[in-house]
Amino acid sequence: MTQVVIPGFVLSRQHLTIRGQMHFVFWLTTPEGAVKVITRAERAVFFVKTIDLDAACARLRDAAIAHQAEQLTLQHFDLNPMSAVYFQTANLHFQAKQVLKDSIALYEDDIKHTDRYLMERFIRGGVWANGKQDSAAGSFTTLTATRLKPNPHYQPDLKVLSLDIECDGDGVLFSVGLVCETQQVVLMIGEPQSEDHAFYIQWVTDELALFEQLHHYFAQWDPDVVIGWHVIEFDFTVLHERAKALGIELYLGRDAEPLQIYTGQFTRLLLPGRVVIDGIDTLKNATYHFKSFKLNDVAKEVLGEEKLLMGNDRLEEIVDLFHNDKSTLAAYNLKDCELVLDIFAKLKLIDFCIRRTQLTGLELERKGGSVAAFTNLYLPHLHRSGFIAPNLAEQRIHFDSPGGYVMDSKPGLYDNVIVLDFKSLYPSIIRTFLVDPLGMILGMQSEDNIVNGFKGAKFSRIHHHLPNMVAELAAARQSAKLQGDAMLSQAIKIIMNSFYGVLGSTGCRFYDPRLASSITLRGHEIMLQTRQWLEEAGFEVIYGDTDSTFVKISGQASLQQCVQTGRKLTKIINQNWRELIAKNYALESYLELEFEVVYQPFFMPTIRHQQAGSKKRYVGQVQKEDGKHLVFKGLETVRSDWTEMAKRFQRTLFEALFSNKELFPILEQYKEELLLQKLDEQLVYFKKMQQPIDSYIKSIPPHIKALKVELGAGKLSAPKPGYVVPYVITVAGPRMYPSDLPINYDHYIEKQLNAIFSMLREFCDQPSNFHPQQNLHF
Repeated sequence: MTQVVIPGFVLSRQHLTIRGQMHFVFWLTTPEGAVKVITRAERAVFFVKTIDLDAACARLRDAAIAHQAEQLTLQHFDLNPMSAVYFQTANLHFQAKQVLKDSIALYEDDIKHTDRYLMERFIRGGVWANGKQDSAAGSFTTLTATRLKPNPHYQPDLKVLSLDIECDGDGVLFSVGLVCETQQVVLMIGEPQSEDHAFYIQWVTDELALFEQLHHYFAQWDPDVVIGWHVIEFDFTVLHERAKALGIELYLGRDAEPLQIYTGQFTRLLLPGRVVIDGIDTLKNATYHFKSFKLNDVAKEVLGEEKLLMGNDRLEEIVDLFHNDKSTLAAYNLKDCELVLDIFAKLKLIDFCIRRTQLTGLELERKGGSVAAFTNLYLPHLHRSGFIAPNLAEQRIHFDSPGGYVMDSKPGLYDNVIVLDFKSLYPSIIRTFLVDPLGMILGMQSEDNIVNGFKGAKFSRIHHHLPNMVAELAAARQSAKLQGDAMLSQAIKIIMNSFYGVLGSTGCRFYDPRLASSITLRGHEIMLQTRQWLEEAGFEVIYGDTDSTFVKISGQASLQQCVQTGRKLTKIINQNWRELIAKNYALESYLELEFEVVYQPFFMPTIRHQQAGSKKRYVGQVQKEDGKHLVFKGLETVRSDWTEMAKRFQRTLFEALFSNKELFPILEQYKEELLLQKLDEQLVYFKKMQQPIDSYIKSIPPHIKALKVELGAGKLSAPKPGYVVPYVITVAGPRMYPSDLPINYDHYIEKQLNAIFSMLREFCDQPSNFHPQQNLHF
């Protein structure tokens, strides 16, 4: 064997028992292809308080569970000394947890062994692998007795495969589509059709033959990443269950290793040597927002393309095509694969996953993971400071931490409003005021070298990690912006902004409401002081929300003068904060107020049927290079539960208002077109079903009423929660769209047009026969 050092990026991770010892297996993608890395023997571990060590060891001896115990210099957050209990295999570790879990508190016993190995070495995706190369390896390199070190600069070039299956309602397979950058195939069960000339269809006799070819293409194309839509919860789950029913294994991993699926609160999948990434989860992780995350809706918005089948009951249509037109079914299957591949490419979702892993150390495919990311980043630093992480629910202090500060608004129509926004306010508060879990534990023990927080919190000026983590991420984000790396910048922003939520979440082991309160209440203080300084400078603040302050500027000011005023004010406020924080806290301020935008004009509505100003609802006009644009916040135009007609009507109204045109003729025109049935296609409501259909008993909202009518007529099979119901209001009440029943136009006039128009009635000469929204029942 030859000792080699190879750069690479971790694709999959698992632990194995080899000759009675635990080893970790990491598959890497490298410049030379796939590499299988097997580490030296490692030990599994959990921690107990030293006062419990003798009792824990006695119970383990009674259960004949081999272990090694060691007293440590580490301590718990309550300052009790800690000890480690080690095991040669993961199975012994699991058995020990079962024996001790009801009698002795175990710490960090829930951390996956492979995750601990990587996090303690600060490995986040990229690695240097130093091991012995197995000369007997086949198509890939194998390293044994390997040591891994971080390689933060390695950028992987991943081979991506898009997969989609078609099947009947029982999971019996019809076809599997596979598409990568240069190749495509649809494995279709059946006899070749004489009139078919599609080069991409490969006909197979049955499901067994289909699986055989699936194995062949995975081995031949050898992808690093497999993508799809619901690809874990549906496609791979169906493939796994169908293979099991047929008595075969799915050897789709590298080195012909089997697919492994774990079900629980959510489905987890292990495909050794490869990564499976779901499109919907990734879009949500990257904070994309769509009216619906169905493939067709996302493809239409992102690509301007659609699926080949779009009926309400596609399952029935797919079954029919399988029996009568398999070529069309193959084209549909292929198109779905292509749409997913193109969405990933257009939005650079693989790049986002890589960047997130490089920042947090989480797996490429990780779903959600804010708490896991925080733990990955924080725990190694905590250990090096001499502490073990607390357990969930150990925190005895519980109260609701206040949210972000929202000022009362001053409703009305303004000629000029500028918005001043604190850049990454909550991370900046963490960094400036030294908010930190360990810092609070040590700060509460001392009266010296502390920074007072809120709700009794005190933070050490010397011992802390989170402020430094924020500083590193902030610097990395600034560098990413300068280099034009939008994906990295977005990934950093998401991680930084998650820190506050994590500290206030009972699902995090570092949860303490004093931490979250010391962030949000400091934010309240900052917003109020900023408002005071602006008003002392002679400006009127009309609204503020969490980190943004809306300032009225003279109606005579030009766009350039507004911009100059905004920039001047940010310099003054930032200097004020630097001086105040240095004087009152002897700390450096990292608060940074930025000039964000000028609205010319700007409208802040009242709360409906009240005189008080609303919150989180406004519309303003901004000037861009290509012309004037309306920006809506919280109003009907940007809400998914209003019709397309209402959204267009509201936009048209504000375009007229901001151009000093009459408004009432617009209302009359929309009513006329509505009654002439010219707007019927714009009258559809879309509402998601949040619970199983049988859960709606006492209070039944309109979309569920419509759905129940359809189900009662046998026109639709019961959908799962998350199904988006399209419906209209007919003379007989809510019905799913499309409906043959006449539309109830009075409903749309009162509930949509008049409701929106009422917020602007003071800005027009309104005929006496106009009535605002009434309470209608159906």
